[in-house]
Amino acid sequence: MGIAADFVLIILAGLIGGLAARLLRLPLMVGYVAAGILVGPHTAGPTVVQAHDIELLAEIGVALLLFSLGLELSFRDLQPVRRIALIGGPIQILVTCALAAAAATSFGMPVREAIWFGAMISVSSTAVVLKTLSAAGVTQSLASRVMIGFLVVQDLAVVPMLVILPQLGATHGLLANMGRAVGIAALLLGAIVFLGTRLLPRLLEFVLAWGSRELFLVSVVGIGVGVGYVTWLSGLSFALGAFVAGIVLSESEFSHQALSDVVPIRDVFGLLFFVSIGMLLDPAFALDHAGRIAAVVVATFVGKSLLIGLLVRAFGYVHMAPWIVGLGLSQIGEFSFVLARAGVSSGMLSKPTYDLALTCTVLTMAFSPLVSRLALPLGRAWRRRYTSATPSAPVEALSEPMRDHVIVAGYGRTGRAAARTLNRAAIPFVVVEINHSLYGGIAAAGYSGIWGDITGDEILKAAGVDAARVLLVTIPDQSTVRLIVQRARYLNSGLSVVARAFRREDVLDLRRLGVTGTVQPEFEGGVEMVRQALLQYASDTSAASALISEMRMEYYERPPLP
Repeated sequence: MGIAADFVLIILAGLIGGLAARLLRLPLMVGYVAAGILVGPHTAGPTVVQAHDIELLAEIGVALLLFSLGLELSFRDLQPVRRIALIGGPIQILVTCALAAAAATSFGMPVREAIWFGAMISVSSTAVVLKTLSAAGVTQSLASRVMIGFLVVQDLAVVPMLVILPQLGATHGLLANMGRAVGIAALLLGAIVFLGTRLLPRLLEFVLAWGSRELFLVSVVGIGVGVGYVTWLSGLSFALGAFVAGIVLSESEFSHQALSDVVPIRDVFGLLFFVSIGMLLDPAFALDHAGRIAAVVVATFVGKSLLIGLLVRAFGYVHMAPWIVGLGLSQIGEFSFVLARAGVSSGMLSKPTYDLALTCTVLTMAFSPLVSRLALPLGRAWRRRYTSATPSAPVEALSEPMRDHVIVAGYGRTGRAAARTLNRAAIPFVVVEINHSLYGGIAAAGYSGIWGDITGDEILKAAGVDAARVLLVTIPDQSTVRLIVQRARYLNSGLSVVARAFRREDVLDLRRLGVTGTVQPEFEGGVEMVRQALLQYASDTSAASALISEMRMEYYERPPLP
């Protein structure tokens, strides 16, 4: 049967591995990797014969995984994390590469091989992280978007790595080759975005006119792998092209149905990918070099977690975000396989270094879901150990339950203004703030407050959400706002919510979630400036008020123009 027999063997092995992982309360991914080890060429028993062909099919799994992620995201979603992604991402890559290369050199690895090794360690696994986030249902959280921002930068960085690293020994032509590769990448990705936003939605409209769901599914998958194939022909990553295609389609009205249709196919091909990862692991090599491999794996987890966590904290992200992002991105990524193969083919990597990098990559990917689970327990332990001085008086002030009160989420400039007004109006309220420096101002002002993450059910319950009348969400990050609204209304379906919107499009999104009222600060600032200007021209204040009311109705009630 050839490759068909191998496919059946992998599916059955993956099923057994997945069931075993579920019984042991482990992520399915770990079971898939273990299944790959059992059916790989380095162990006894049933063995996959056409291993190379299976690896090629597994690349489709990675592409579909990234394509589905792109469908869930949009350029607007990545806006809040663009600063840390575009600045922190390159810093993380360069520092990780330098530290790993220095450590490898100190243990006797040749300098050029050490640089290759450092480059491989610097990238994290997009496939593993996305699978973990999807399984946990947290792809829309702020920490998840920070992780995705890092991953996008890392994946793009592989392009110049593949140009620079093979020419470490060259004396000329490096800058020219690098410039050519970057130029091709920029033109190609720009063309995909330009044509995709104009052509792909119209293509799907044409397909839907036939009324065939099957043809729609084929069209969606064809777009994902087709764009990936074009990028591969141009010398870029197949998976990267599929990811960009997904982001382009996410801006259309077809994204939700496309994602729903693609998920089952993605999961089957994703199983192929993780099983193929396990097939690469040679247990004999791992046993012979167990000490060295264990040291590299532990150093990778610890070193990348600390570096990325500190970077996230340096960019102003607090609470659990540094722990979640640091531990979540601490593994070595699938693109290290691409770099390793390029290193061997160019003669820059020796076989022992290749096997070491391959084994460590597989192990870090396999254990990554387990390491990621440590983020919340470690973060809570750190907070208990080093934030014991947190004042508890504001929480004790709620020992007498409030009723019909207002919950103010956030104590920034907007939250402070809301709290002052509510206080003057003698309306009972409680403020919830996670930033400890801002939280101190709540008690200083004499307000009732709670320190914590309001996206958590326990914090909402502590604020008395079940008996509250109004929730004011003053936080600017829209993903956090959506999460707060969903959880608060789940706990109290009759709660009135007034939320801050970042863009006009967010106004409609929040209304669909059941938000009673939305406020867009920049628009409100412009309206107030115009109101004051109108008063200088007209003595009739009622005419100015009527005009302002009409402008607000157009902005908040009517959908934006295309």
